[in-house]
Amino acid sequence: MQQTAHRARSQRRQGALAVLRHVHAHPAATRADVARALGLSSGSATEITARLKAARLVAEADPRPTGERGRPSPALVAHPRGPLVCVVDIGHEHWRVATVELGGRIAGLESGRHPDRDADAVLDHLRGKVAAVRRRYGPRVRAVSVAVAGTVRGGTVMQASGMGWSEVDLRRLLPGSGTPLLVGNDASLSGLAEARRGVGVGARVVLHLTVEVGVGGILVVDGRPVDGATGAGGEFGHMPFGDPARACPCGAHGCWDLEVDGRAMARVLGQPPPRDPRTTAERTLRAAAGGDPSARAAVAAAARALGRGVGGLVNALDPDVVSLSGLAIELATTAPDDLNAGYRAGLMRFRRADPPPLLSSTLGPLSPVTGAAEAAFDALLTDEGLESWLADTG
Repeated sequence: MQQTAHRARSQRRQGALAVLRHVHAHPAATRADVARALGLSSGSATEITARLKAARLVAEADPRPTGERGRPSPALVAHPRGPLVCVVDIGHEHWRVATVELGGRIAGLESGRHPDRDADAVLDHLRGKVAAVRRRYGPRVRAVSVAVAGTVRGGTVMQASGMGWSEVDLRRLLPGSGTPLLVGNDASLSGLAEARRGVGVGARVVLHLTVEVGVGGILVVDGRPVDGATGAGGEFGHMPFGDPARACPCGAHGCWDLEVDGRAMARVLGQPPPRDPRTTAERTLRAAAGGDPSARAAVAAAARALGRGVGGLVNALDPDVVSLSGLAIELATTAPDDLNAGYRAGLMRFRRADPPPLLSSTLGPLSPVTGAAEAAFDALLTDEGLESWLADTG
């Protein structure tokens, strides 16, 4: 009898999680949509939805007019007092702090530029922002998820060359807190976002690449990031696709990073290494778009190097699509022929007739926020996460 009751509770919990995951992945789905997608009877979908509404996990909202006859079904949406995740996005120059609800909608966003790149100063400032979010929403904040422009292992930024950080422990953002903290590389999280909510939707294998200061990205397979044994995977910019005599700040030689960003452009232009490679790249791209021949040569060289590296990764990883973000989009726009020539030259012969398309991101600069929220909800929409929510709010 006890085993039967336990099995029934487990089945109810799994049914609730399946519905929650579907609502998160498909915002504004109706009960009928959920029933069809999950193979549920109408009665089961109604019963599960009622339990989720009572637990303040979902709500039903008036649907958008469709123009068709009859009254459309209510949409399942995040509950107005439901769980939230706090996302912290730490870029080379900027910061963002967002609150995100079930379904991926950004419910609140604050942003600014770092007055000082010193790790202590940045984390002290952001710790205050996170504390303010937690004071405002209380136990509704179920996790803090951080996207950072650096190599990450666990909760530590092992290296963020653009900011001069080395082995910075991000657990300082949540001192003495029981709230879970997740940390990921911003480019990798952008790739997760593109695969689930951007240009990669519907593709099984997505290779995402972004150029900011160097190249970052991730391979996403079946909606899951392939980030390695310790979470430090996706550092594609440190593949040896460059000059083997050229030292990289990471400690390796010949890194692809050094061939595609503002450092490469400055080198072609005969300029000294820039303090801010991204600003140098943006300035050079503008000049190239305006017709400056020297700038066009610098951009063309970076675009060809980007294309060759993409070809090498496609040979190795065999993606369905390649999504591009950051300065990679501007390189593709300003020097498309050079990018494509480099890409084709880097591909194995059998791939050239039908290579994976290079697609520009549709999520823009908020893609790291979206990806960090996705990673957090992956951790929350579990048996443990559901039980914790019911214990804290029931």
